[in-house]
Amino acid sequence: MLSSSQRKYLKGLAHHLNPSVRVGKKGVEDSLIESVNSQLKAHELIKVKFVNWKEQKDSLSDHIAAETQSENIGQVGNVAIFYRANPDPEKRKILIP
Repeated sequence: MLSSSQRKYLKGLAHHLNPSVRVGKKGVEDSLIESVNSQLKAHELIKVKFVNWKEQKDSLSDHIAAETQSENIGQVGNVAIFYRANPDPEKRKILIP
């Protein structure tokens, strides 16, 4: 679990990022979870944009976080921010204070 100050720090880092995954007509399927996993492995901090399913974005964000073992940092509009540290400490790109 991350503290509120750590979440705030990660939100600041995510500010300039563009959404790397989009939730479209098909919703949250295995292919979307795989895409989120690969993006988290490569970048650690990503944004997911809800193009469709906007009414269910809160529950879907929690589902994505649970399926990918990541942290749902927060939401801004229809964009959710996810973070998962690289399991190898030497390969981590983001050092959280």
